[in-house]
Amino acid sequence: MADTLVEPRLTSLAHGGGCGCKLAPNVLADILSEMPLAIGSKDLLVDAGTSDDAAVYKINETTALVATTDFFTPIVDDPHTFGRIAATNALSDVFAMGAKPIFSLAIVGMPIGQISPETIRAILAGGQSVAETAGAP
Repeated sequence: MADTLVEPRLTSLAHGGGCGCKLAPNVLADILSEMPLAIGSKDLLVDAGTSDDAAVYKINETTALVATTDFFTPIVDDPHTFGRIAATNALSDVFAMGAKPIFSLAIVGMPIGQISPETIRAILAGGQSVAETAGAP
């Protein structure tokens, strides 16, 4: 007989501020103050010095790559809806730079043993549905 996993509400896993998981700006600035950042590279059009949510790297005179990562803790309990919200939030960083998303990467961090693979699969499926709609499978 298989053990039945009693999962917590997704929102019970969220702690912290700013999107539920981000560091306060002054804490982040302190942490980064002694890190070597790639600021000033001629091909890095938008870098860490601007505090934008994405970097922009010049490929050639007509093409640039917008790169961003995002991490988002649950703000709703429905896994599929949470995945959709997280993906929409991440893609908004690309759109804010005036770019067109062409692909997406997913990152997921959940406490193993508390959240089932099925729930994680539903989160990723929600995110994938948004990415596909945006043209970034």
